[in-house]
Amino acid sequence: MKILVINPGGTSTKIAVFDGEKKIFKKSIKHTAEDLKEFKTVFDEYEYRKKLILDSINEGNISVDSLNCVVGRGGLMKPIEGGVYRVNKRMLEDLKNAINGEHASNLGAILAKNIADDINVPSFVVDPVSVDEFQDISRITGLSDIEKASWLHSLNHKAVCRKIAEKMGGRYEDFNFIAAHLGSGISVVVHNKGRMIDGSGGRSDGPFSPERSGGLLVYPLIKLCYSGKYTCKEMVAKVSTIGGMYDYLGTKDIMKIEEMIEKGHRKAKLVMDAFIYQIAKEISMYGASLYGEIDKIILTGGIANSKMVTGGVQKRVEYLAPVEIAPGEMEMEALALGAMRALKGEEVVKEYL
Repeated sequence: MKILVINPGGTSTKIAVFDGEKKIFKKSIKHTAEDLKEFKTVFDEYEYRKKLILDSINEGNISVDSLNCVVGRGGLMKPIEGGVYRVNKRMLEDLKNAINGEHASNLGAILAKNIADDINVPSFVVDPVSVDEFQDISRITGLSDIEKASWLHSLNHKAVCRKIAEKMGGRYEDFNFIAAHLGSGISVVVHNKGRMIDGSGGRSDGPFSPERSGGLLVYPLIKLCYSGKYTCKEMVAKVSTIGGMYDYLGTKDIMKIEEMIEKGHRKAKLVMDAFIYQIAKEISMYGASLYGEIDKIILTGGIANSKMVTGGVQKRVEYLAPVEIAPGEMEMEALALGAMRALKGEEVVKEYL
């Protein structure tokens, strides 16, 4: 059973071919600003990227006709529950119209659909960015004008939780987890019997990350926004791409920050300690969402490779539940495994309505 996996990003398109659970081919196709400048919208790039994908597969000596399925990274579509979704016309219309914004992940579905239709096989997306399984009380913010939404690393979150559940001898739906995805962006999520019922992400709330501010004090933030020092665009950048550790230390590289600490850099040590402290506080706070009934706390993402970070967080939260460290991300594997479950009939394929 061969599955082509497509994960489009702003400067690359990652592809892989799986034969069962074994990855037999992978490639990251790079795109420069010059390559993409002729396209008016992200969606317009799909023919260009499709050709590169097919050329790459051919160069890898894999026949496109041998594929049983094509699965793409899900984009910024309307809020939906997690699962495997068949790519359909409604989904493509919403992504083409960028109903929740332009993003390279919006190309995942159209690329999967186009390639799959050419060889008459199914096309899917799995646990897209727009997965929203929040309980109603999680949405209330304190201002009726603002409702909390779920914009989390849902693909990696659910994949890692499924993997840990299997190790524990059960299914994702059998357990309660609090999982922290630690990367350039951070999300801490409550997984209650297979549903992400609450969580925080570094662009609006939660801990700061290497480049994002996380939750900020509201009154000083309002004053800063109206101070005249920054435009709206500059403030968005401050909280989403040049905030967090970068704002304090001038680097987003955790390894460099650890090296600074080893050389006695006091500010780097303080910022790192605060980073660890905020992650631990956020995890502990979500213990209340599960009435303290937590089977496992999971630390994943690229920063989970840092023993300084995971060790510091673990010391502060292991009173709640055992801590499992699952470093890195498994997005490509998660997409392939989701498609495989669908093809085997182990999971019901959902329709995007």
